[in-house]
Amino acid sequence: MGLSIVVAMDNNGLIGKDNQLPWHLPADLAYFKKITTGKSILMGRKTFDSIGRPLPNRRNVVITRNTKILIPGCEVVSSIDEALCLTEDEEEVMVIGGASLCKQLLPKVNRLYITRIDSEFEGDIYFPEYDASSWHQVSHESHPKDISNNYSYHFIVLERNS
Repeated sequence: MGLSIVVAMDNNGLIGKDNQLPWHLPADLAYFKKITTGKSILMGRKTFDSIGRPLPNRRNVVITRNTKILIPGCEVVSSIDEALCLTEDEEEVMVIGGASLCKQLLPKVNRLYITRIDSEFEGDIYFPEYDASSWHQVSHESHPKDISNNYSYHFIVLERNS
């Protein structure tokens, strides 16, 4: 199984404010849909709550301490290990948040899909720090702001060095 993190962040590594994205960037939402459709997505309960529904055409796995919770359209598990066992036969599993789950799984992840937004926002949740020298860039697409996207942005894919 390949384990990947999908994250959008500003220039300071900010990823959230009050359990929401601090920006509206339609191109990033389309990119997220493109790279996660047909795959399993792992998320913490707060991330699920911020989305508000299972994402279509994906296997939605929610990790929470409250195992009594039932979420239609999602598989609810009580630990990261349980989530990884559930998805171990899959080619690529996407971790979509939150910050705590990303921090715990970062040592096991071999690919990062980063949308870097060329701006700085106010917020309270940051992507965990990681050693950039342990990763190499496999792709980088730069996009200017346009009529639909109020910020310039970059789609960056990093893979862990062997």
